Amino acid sequence: MNTLPLSVCLIAHNEAARIRRCLDSVKPLASEIILVYNDCTDGTETIARDEYGAQIFEESWHGHRDQKNIALEKSTQPWTLCLDCDEELSPELVDQLRAFIEADDPAFNGASFPRKVWFLGRWMTHGDWYPDRSLRLIRTGKGRWAGSREHDRMDLEGTAKKLTADLHHYTNPTLNDQIEKINYFADIYLQRQLDAGKKWSLSHAILRPPWRFYRAYFLRRGFMDGFPGFYAAVLTSFATFVRHSRLYEYDTTPEVREKFKPRQ
Repeated sequence: MNTLPLSVCLIAHNEAARIRRCLDSVKPLASEIILVYNDCTDGTETIARDEYGAQIFEESWHGHRDQKNIALEKSTQPWTLCLDCDEELSPELVDQLRAFIEADDPAFNGASFPRKVWFLGRWMTHGDWYPDRSLRLIRTGKGRWAGSREHDRMDLEGTAKKLTADLHHYTNPTLNDQIEKINYFADIYLQRQLDAGKKWSLSHAILRPPWRFYRAYFLRRGFMDGFPGFYAAVLTSFATFVRHSRLYEYDTTPEVREKFKPRQ
């Protein structure tokens, strides 16, 4: 089957265990694969270059948003698809992307699609984790990564079509991996609050965690995903509690104040 006028852009740090699944899924579509990598010690870049013909570029780490923009700027095809190494196109999404790009409707400068997470041995199809609609396909030059350094989003000039097929997401293969991310993102959230001059809020620390659980488990029907749905709702609630407690820790703990300081 012929490839399309499509560049696939990825960023990576030590993704050798997962990158083949991602690149296998885009191989039928992509005329160009671009990988921007940093500090790899497991041969990620070699796999991408030697097995899939990717163009590889080494960069120091600039944060998720800025690193993705570095990769995006290297695209040379009329369309660009931005993926993470722990994602893959479902067969249905491959078909829908092919039809969308071949149609080349001038009314659309991009396409979004739902992202479905594999967690604790099943696909999560309810709660806060689904549909998690993501805008990842753009006409080259019509979009750019924006948002905060840890929670990026694609800003598109023009309209995006909503596709229905799923992007598969194989994030955090173990519960330990999931929990470790809480601290990582809590650190970034604390720094962002300090930079914005925010003050600790008791009401946020008390009220937001139970609201996040209620929304995920009941309003968004996380209970339909069995115990993994319950665990995901509890985890989201706890992560929210940690984030909204960090300013209190900063105010009361000299070691934390030494490590984190407002940036001008």
